[in-house]
Amino acid sequence: MVNPNKKKFAWLIKNFSSLPSDKLYSEPILISGFYWDLFTYPKGYKGGDSLVVSLAVTDGQSLPSGWASYVKFRLTIVNHLSHELSIHRETNIWFDQKAPGWGLSGMLPFAKLHDKDGGFLVNDELKIVAEIEALEVIGTLDESKEKTSSSVKECMDVNGFQVLPPQVEALRGLFERHPDIAVEFRAKNKNLRTACMSFLLSLSEMLTKSLQELSNEDLVEAGIALAYLKNAGFKVDWLEKSLNKIKRT
Repeated sequence: MVNPNKKKFAWLIKNFSSLPSDKLYSEPILISGFYWDLFTYPKGYKGGDSLVVSLAVTDGQSLPSGWASYVKFRLTIVNHLSHELSIHRETNIWFDQKAPGWGLSGMLPFAKLHDKDGGFLVNDELKIVAEIEALEVIGTLDESKEKTSSSVKECMDVNGFQVLPPQVEALRGLFERHPDIAVEFRAKNKNLRTACMSFLLSLSEMLTKSLQELSNEDLVEAGIALAYLKNAGFKVDWLEKSLNKIKRT
């Protein structure tokens, strides 16, 4: 049986080295009520010297206010000489109106990518494989048709935030330790509040891990997520201290 919340597809970019475009897009693909695409910068992102590959929701403007999707995605830059030489990156993250796209930076240095014996460019073709799974969905175009086992869950209220039952204990503990965490968070939309709080809980859980369990990319993405939460109005100085402490370790 086909799972509408999980798909794997390949993006083959022909004439990669000679394309005039600064930004390339894959064909959109429908997953759990959202259209997604990959995009990359063949000449580098803002002068960078390595390949950045990003995933984004393409139809965000047509979605209901407060839409969000918590997604697990894995990207692979295929090496045609050996599967063991292929580059893999994986992350779990929230996509929403404020952040409809996320990129995985530093996946592959351009020097290595363009090495004629490196195996990544064969006949000037680059192949990227994406595996995307929507773990939680809020606000699709047709919720009556898209409500599936991964998106229809009973939520519970904790201090004005609707969260899933497994998150209740963690959120209550968070408010006990940091009672002023959301005093400046002004969003009224229920779905947006749920998405932001789940995002915060995910980052908080991530920063409890040891340095050995986190990659440099994890730390970069944690910094981006932290900036997003601060901009949304959350008081997360304690999370910032945790991140800085991990970086100094």
